[in-house]
Amino acid sequence: MNIQDKLTIAIKEAVRKLYQAELPTVEFQATRKEFVGDVTAVIFSMLRTIKGNPVQIGEAIGNYLAENVAEVKGFNMVKGFLNIEISEAYYLNLFQQINKENKYGFVVPSAYEKEVMVEYSSPNTNKPLHLGHVRNNLLGYSVAEIIKASGKKVIKTQIINDRGIHICKSMLAWEKFGNGETPESTGLKGDKLVGNYYVKFDQEYKKEIAALIAAGKTEDEAKQEAPLMQEAKQMLQKWEAGDEKVIGLWKTMNQWVYDGFAVTYKAMGVDFDALYYESNTYLLGKDNIEEGLEKGVFYKKEDGSVWCDLSDEGLEDKLVLRSDGTSVYMTQDIGTAIQRSKDFPKVRAMVYTVGNEQDYHFKVLFLILKKLGYDWAENLSHLSYGMVDLPSGKMKSREGTVVDADDLMQEMTNTARDISQDLGKLDGYTDVQKEEIYNTIGLGALKYFILKVDPKKRILFDPKESVDFQGNTGPFIQYTYARIQAILRRFETENANKTVSSNAVENLHKKEIDLIKQIALFPEVIQQAAKNQSPAVIANYTYDLVKAYNSFFQNVSIFGADKENEKIFRVQLSNVVGRTIKNAFGLLGIKVPERM
Repeated sequence: MNIQDKLTIAIKEAVRKLYQAELPTVEFQATRKEFVGDVTAVIFSMLRTIKGNPVQIGEAIGNYLAENVAEVKGFNMVKGFLNIEISEAYYLNLFQQINKENKYGFVVPSAYEKEVMVEYSSPNTNKPLHLGHVRNNLLGYSVAEIIKASGKKVIKTQIINDRGIHICKSMLAWEKFGNGETPESTGLKGDKLVGNYYVKFDQEYKKEIAALIAAGKTEDEAKQEAPLMQEAKQMLQKWEAGDEKVIGLWKTMNQWVYDGFAVTYKAMGVDFDALYYESNTYLLGKDNIEEGLEKGVFYKKEDGSVWCDLSDEGLEDKLVLRSDGTSVYMTQDIGTAIQRSKDFPKVRAMVYTVGNEQDYHFKVLFLILKKLGYDWAENLSHLSYGMVDLPSGKMKSREGTVVDADDLMQEMTNTARDISQDLGKLDGYTDVQKEEIYNTIGLGALKYFILKVDPKKRILFDPKESVDFQGNTGPFIQYTYARIQAILRRFETENANKTVSSNAVENLHKKEIDLIKQIALFPEVIQQAAKNQSPAVIANYTYDLVKAYNSFFQNVSIFGADKENEKIFRVQLSNVVGRTIKNAFGLLGIKVPERM
């Protein structure tokens, strides 16, 4: 039982005995820095139950707590706020409990816990992963890890968009202009090679459009009649008809892309438990539409098209099947969600990590699934996020102006190298050690910069700003972790041949108490981050923890402690802080260096 729970029980008892009243709830808040205390009970909110002067009521409750709760050291009243001081013994006991747990704050899921599926990445197989995918992957992976830490089993998945006209564009361009190039013959990653031909298609297509316009066609006519587009459409028709040659080329080029994606995912540090492919799912949903028609969830128009009436929800009616019987994206998404519930029967909640331009789509999808009667549809959520911009401007895949994910990660490593060399932070390290640390710092900077921002907000990403060893950055937090490891190594060296005692200290410094209080928040922070599906909650908690540790480090001497047991306690406290940083950063997918 935490201190607030204990105080809640005691305050309700005090009100019952002193005022013969039942207090429904007790409101707490953090004690303001200018006042003495650790926890503040808000007396004003009690006046709905107890009539009287708030200061006198607070004094009476404070006296009751001081007499009946061992952990209460003292109290003071400021207007309608009861500031309660907690004893050092409580914090020492709390710390000893925390110190026993390597994964303090993490909840092990029970065998009966319902599973959660988190979808992220979901790329197209006509181009490499880019900056937008970076935010998507980092968010999805981190949210999955946070939900797992909160006590639920998680299935990480993606649906790979491996079919359609955009895939045929790359295939056709390779057929016409590729001269048999392969990843092996060019030395290019497969996704980059295929992406080059997607760009090549657009370049040649624009030339054909320009020529047709010059010959008197309108722009719309030119776009439709351009030979390349006609051929791409024919290729798609052949693919859907199962043409062996087209299917063979499709499989070959897609495999090039999958191999390239695997390298990028490994470098990024993300993984998946289950994969879905649009080529297998694009026909799903049609049977569900028929079932929905029978149940009256959908209705059919005179032209044969099928719609869902969403007027009761204040939305426009939604097309779910065209008049020619072909499906739309909504049809496929309905079918895929239902198929996943069959593939993973224990999954009772799904999180879709998709940009905010699809907010309306997912609102409608979730409503339709509820109307179809699926109970798990109540637990569907859209992890909506804003775009990532760079100082150089907006990205365009067709024109080849996207910020490639591999290039961005390499740039981050290079930036970390340049800044570290200027600061001279890694003098004395081997080249291999340095490169490993540069990569850890660079990727940590990238991930932290993106994840510390609320997912819904748009980001302007500046690589150099993110690799800063001061302020709210990944490298600043990593450096603090490395400093703690240096303290632990020094302590171990100095005490290699000694038997050290972990006897509790007699008095705690205020900075030590502040640090223990901050560490103790971690379980609550994990639950809050899981509930809000926001890695930013974890990121900013970790920054606050590091600030508290650095304040402790500057004000309290570790190795210059007056007593041996004080030194041991401070080393143990440092170790727990380091462990918490590592665990928190692990939830963000960020590594921490042992030396830096």
